[in-house]
Amino acid sequence: MSKHWLGVDLGGTKILAGLLDDDLNVLARSKQPTSIEYGPDGVIERVVQAVETVVRESQVDPASIAGMGFAIPGQIVPGQSIVRFAPNLGWRDVDIQKLLPATWTWPVTIENDVRMGTYGEFAHGAARGAKHVFGIFAGTGVGGGLILNGELFHGFNGHAGEIGHIVLSWRRARSLESIAGRKYMMKRAKKLLDEAPKRVRKDWKGVVLERVKSSQLAEFYAKDDPIAVRIVDDAARALGAAIASVTNLISPEVIVIGGGVTEALGTDFFERIQDFTKKSMLPGSDANMRIVQSTLGDDAGITGCAAYVKAKGPQ
Repeated sequence: MSKHWLGVDLGGTKILAGLLDDDLNVLARSKQPTSIEYGPDGVIERVVQAVETVVRESQVDPASIAGMGFAIPGQIVPGQSIVRFAPNLGWRDVDIQKLLPATWTWPVTIENDVRMGTYGEFAHGAARGAKHVFGIFAGTGVGGGLILNGELFHGFNGHAGEIGHIVLSWRRARSLESIAGRKYMMKRAKKLLDEAPKRVRKDWKGVVLERVKSSQLAEFYAKDDPIAVRIVDDAARALGAAIASVTNLISPEVIVIGGGVTEALGTDFFERIQDFTKKSMLPGSDANMRIVQSTLGDDAGITGCAAYVKAKGPQ
């Protein structure tokens, strides 16, 4: 019997589930909304719905499912199913395994979402064939993942790669995520709008900033809206500075930049990040190094989940 693999990518605003074959081709996808207001039980209920949908639509025998990777935007206790802290979901010390259906016969591996996105690009995407990969994904928040010597790197306490929390301004206690994560970009937009001229505020009238999607931000940016231009430019500079710092520290072979904000803002945003990165790197440290955009898009997380549980083998 051919093996199949499940991948679930839980984000700050949506859940994407996928069922993949043994060659990591996606056979079925299901997307569900999520929110901090749902709480752990409500979110897992939607995860179950998404998984059941892809199993049904793919028409595969559930007995052929060899494993499931579950990517969560937060800190995972190493080797366990406990989410220690997921800031964009408001979770602390949540044991995922206790919330999953007892009817699921396949093993479930819990991992950080951006580590799985990075692993997806390493195994089946823009960084395929590389041994040293640094992935950074800007979406609701900002996260990172490291592949060192061809292996996913967790670090001593299991939290390696949390670049979103790197401090860029110690005097103002500002982290990368507070500048380049969409959730925090919109908080900053509110402050800037409060001080902006009436003609600028008029263009944002009726917009609920807490619900602005990356695509909406991209539309404002494309129209040269001064608020959007300022927060996007600052995000690109902050991302470039942080990426350069990590590059100077670990010297990766490939840097993969992805996430909903990056994808929505497109090539111009990517190139600005790339320029700011190279300006802040040590001379010659980028020799033969590649900075690339994610090629898997939304599928990076689910592909990484499937590839990771497959590579780990039987649990």
